[in-house]
Amino acid sequence: MLTKLFGAALVSVSALVVAGAAYAADYNWTFQTSETAGEPGFVNKQKWAESVNKMSGGRIEIELLPIGSVVPHTDTLEAVGSGILQGHLTDPSYFAGKDPAFAMMGNLVGAWSDPFELLGFMQTGGGHELYAELVEPYGVHFIGAAATEPEAFVSAVPIRTVEDLKGVKLRAPEGMVYEIFQKAGASPVALPGSEIFTALDKGVVEAADNTVFATNQALGMNDIANYPLYPGFHSLPLIDISINKGVWDELPDDLKEVLNASVDEFILKHIYSVRKLDAEAVTKAKENPKIEIINWSPEERAKFRRIAQDEWKVWAGKSEMTQKYYDTVVKYLEGRNLL
Repeated sequence: MLTKLFGAALVSVSALVVAGAAYAADYNWTFQTSETAGEPGFVNKQKWAESVNKMSGGRIEIELLPIGSVVPHTDTLEAVGSGILQGHLTDPSYFAGKDPAFAMMGNLVGAWSDPFELLGFMQTGGGHELYAELVEPYGVHFIGAAATEPEAFVSAVPIRTVEDLKGVKLRAPEGMVYEIFQKAGASPVALPGSEIFTALDKGVVEAADNTVFATNQALGMNDIANYPLYPGFHSLPLIDISINKGVWDELPDDLKEVLNASVDEFILKHIYSVRKLDAEAVTKAKENPKIEIINWSPEERAKFRRIAQDEWKVWAGKSEMTQKYYDTVVKYLEGRNLL
């Protein structure tokens, strides 16, 4: 269903390109992402910026910058709202310190097994409207959401069940992810992503919530932590694609259509690109006899999800918006037998 919706939206892309072909560049924007240069996510976002330029007939030029280039990754929301940046493509969880709703909307741990489940909620379950409502007071217009594959899990010890998490020192970002792993019996440690490899190598941590399998494999994580968990069971972050509201409001309607269509195109290309990279990385990992890829059973995934759901309830009580989001997403999951 989602693929059909996105495909229909893309039918008009060629017409948009032709319509804008006669114009010179009118808009020059700077967008910041949440990845380092060279990561698959960053490369795909660069391709999105190039696509916007092409689809607009050269009228929009976007300079896409890696994480931390202009402001810290936790500050892009205000930077976009104030016009320091014109937009960002990022994980909303980074803004949890500003409002706990960003943690829930950015990464509802244990909720989604496939990116199209999350995107279905955003497109048809009220998720888009709630997130737009959340960011609008910051002077930001939410163009749309994308998602990636479920994150894999790096581990130097075999973790085959929820019970095996008990006492494991694992890296987890602060907030909801950290607290859910703690409730599952693990001993989480808050570390920046740049320190994960060294911490694993020196035994400071035994496991890590990091990113997708392909990136972990490329970074050599699986070579020092030989028991990766894949497919992921816990984390599937949202990608927020937003622009300064003043910039958006002043755009002509045809360029607004270009941006909306470009996001629909990016969604599919990004998901299938990462899915392909993951598959290739799994094949590569299996060539190393020391690496054992562990795939949790449906029963163990359900156990972890129940632990996560208890924490969702805790976070729901943190604000009016978290409660609204909790009620909406639980209704959606229950209605589709995904809970």
